[in-house]
Amino acid sequence: MFTDPLPRKKTRRKLFLDSDSLAALPLPPDGKLTELATQIEAAMKAGRPKDVHASSGEFLRAACDFYRVPQCGVRVLAARPLRVREYSTSELFGDYHPDGKAIRIWMRTAVRKEVTSFGTFLSTLCHEFCHHLDLEKFAFGDSWHTRGFYSRAAALYHHAKGTPVKQLLWMPMPRGRWRIDWQRTNRALSPERAGRTE
Repeated sequence: MFTDPLPRKKTRRKLFLDSDSLAALPLPPDGKLTELATQIEAAMKAGRPKDVHASSGEFLRAACDFYRVPQCGVRVLAARPLRVREYSTSELFGDYHPDGKAIRIWMRTAVRKEVTSFGTFLSTLCHEFCHHLDLEKFAFGDSWHTRGFYSRAAALYHHAKGTPVKQLLWMPMPRGRWRIDWQRTNRALSPERAGRTE
């Protein structure tokens, strides 16, 4: 995962840096999102798209209520779109449309049309919801993929899944961009290091 490049316009650059520096996200004190995430997982395992849609909608309603932002709709679609270019292919996992305050999320893989993993689906749902938060709660004027954005999305995902949050470690890239260093991030959380203090 890469961050977006730093905007050139001064006003947009300030908002971008505000997003980049905001790594913390307040999280609900109850287990409501975890309970709803469990319902999404059960519906996915049973292969029931209507129930996945209903549970995802409930998840978003609960999240919007907690963060006191306007409600955000969701459409759960079948197989992910596959984008084929001359030297690469990519799949679209989900997107957010600010004009309609709506998320689209795909439930099946692009090539084999298999139900995606629950972790991937939930991560995408949290990611797209954080775009909604950027515009409706934090008023950044845009929703960039900054280090802060990825940290906020990860915090929401791990809270909903009931798993410990990973501290994301970053590597600088050209043009002021950053890339998650997954090797260092995962090594920092390896079982043999989990009990150590340094």
